[in-house]
This record gives sequence, structure tokens and C-alpha cells, in this order.
Amino acid sequence: MNLALLAAAATGVQVGATIVASRYVVAEVPPLTLALLRYAIGFLSLLPFVWRPLRAHPWPAGTTRPPGRDLLAMAALGVGQFALLIALLNVGLQHIGAARAALIFSLFPLLTLLLAGALGHERITPGLLAGVGLSIVGVGLSLWPRLASGGAGHWWGEAAVLSSALTGAVCSVLYRPYLRRYPTVPVSALAMGVSVLCLALLALFEHWPQRVLALPLGTWAVVAFIGLSSGAGYFVWLYALKHESPTRVTVFLALNPVTAALLGAGLLGEPIDQFALGALVLIALGLWLATRPARPRPC
Repeated sequence: MNLALLAAAATGVQVGATIVASRYVVAEVPPLTLALLRYAIGFLSLLPFVWRPLRAHPWPAGTTRPPGRDLLAMAALGVGQFALLIALLNVGLQHIGAARAALIFSLFPLLTLLLAGALGHERITPGLLAGVGLSIVGVGLSLWPRLASGGAGHWWGEAAVLSSALTGAVCSVLYRPYLRRYPTVPVSALAMGVSVLCLALLALFEHWPQRVLALPLGTWAVVAFIGLSSGAGYFVWLYALKHESPTRVTVFLALNPVTAALLGAGLLGEPIDQFALGALVLIALGLWLATRPARPRPC
């Protein structure tokens, strides 16, 4: 059993579940404020588990903590993974529809594959490329009815969402050396904590202190679920990146729209049509192609 791929699949499902949960509170909590609360709760949920691995882990060269350059690099990757990625995505959503944005964002695994291959971190095999391609086609098929009825939008909206996906791909590829060197939980907490500080500044434009104080108890319960699941989800995401190639991990993000569709049907009464069923088949086949063990080369 490959625990890293199971962790990647769990993250794909978790992202879809938080999207559905966010629909309940999006009218009361603006996007950046919701992101701030989400990752602040996630950061606090990781803190109790940070100190033990820090004490037990033998840092490189006998030091008591990572070198400053590594701390800065991991902090910068955290800002990119959370604050920059979500800011670009929200800018895009102001100009294009959610379905079009989701389809562009599904290029995340393909961008990861191309970047990892260009840097020599990963060998691009026909099966891996076909699996990534099929998962993207599956996402497109699931979104086709909404895409066909959507407007043209603005080119800078598409550019912002594509930049968001590219940011995620870059962070996924560059994280791996640090995850191999340091414990996963402290890296997760550091990256998420720094991003919370950045989001706290960005969300001031939404007057987040006043909004947070006025939230009703029911909304807080949903926000707490989003935050706690995000803390756990980010930990297993980094665990997967530590033990598997970035492309084989990010391809499981294709489970995001599938999970959202299934939970939307069960909790929100949203119908599942033949496009969604066809997408399930294509995404399942794509995941199988992308994650099957590579055949050894003949001698």
C-alpha cells in the first residue's frame, strides 16, 4: 500500500469538501478573510505536534535548527502556496466564472510535470503524461455544461488563475528538497504561520477584525471545520510530496471537482449529469495511468 498516494488522494478529497463547506459561509465571510481564518485555525491545529519532531530530529551538520537560508526559503514557499496563490485565484474569480477558473486551475498537475521535468527532478514518461492529460480532460468534461453557458470574461482573469496554478506547481516542486531534509510537521507549521501573517495584512482591505467579531456561532462551526481539515490536509499534502514525485501527487487534485460534485449533490441537492459521470471515468483512468509503477528499462 502506497501511503504517499493515499495521502495525495485524501488531500484531493479534502479540497473538494472544503469548497462545498465554503459555499455555506461565502456570503458572510469574504474570500481573503475566509482564507485567513482557514489557515490560522490550521496553523494552531498543527502547533501541538511541532515540538516533539523538532527535538528528536538530527538537524544537518549537528545544528539545533535549520540554517537561516532554509528557513527563509520554506517561509517564502509557504507565502507562495497560500497567500500568493489564493490572492491570484481570487483576482481571477473577480473577472471569470468559477467553472472556467476551475478548468484553468486543473492545469496544475501538467505545469508541475513540465517544471519537474525541466529541472531534472522527474522523468516524463508517456504513461504519466497521458494520465495527467486524461485527468485534465475529465475535469473539463465535468465543467462543460457551465463552461458552455459562461461568458468570455477578461484575459487578465484567465492570466491570474493560470499564474495561481503555476505558483502552486513551483512551490510543489521546490518544497521537496526541504521535506526530505526536515520533519514534515514543523515545515507545515512554518509555511502556514508565515502565510497567515501575510493574509492578515491583505484581509485588512476586507475589514476582517470587525467581520470576525460579528460572525454567528453556526458560521464559526463551518469555518472551524474548514480550518481544521486544512491543517490536516496540508500536512498530508507535504507528506505525500516528501515521499512521491510532485506530479504523481498533484494529479490527485483532479479529485477536487469530483468530490465537490458528489457532496454538492448529497448536501446541496445539485444534480449529477452524464458529463459528471463521464468525468469520473476519465479521471479514474488518468489517475491509474499517472500513478502505476514504471516498468524497468530493459538492460
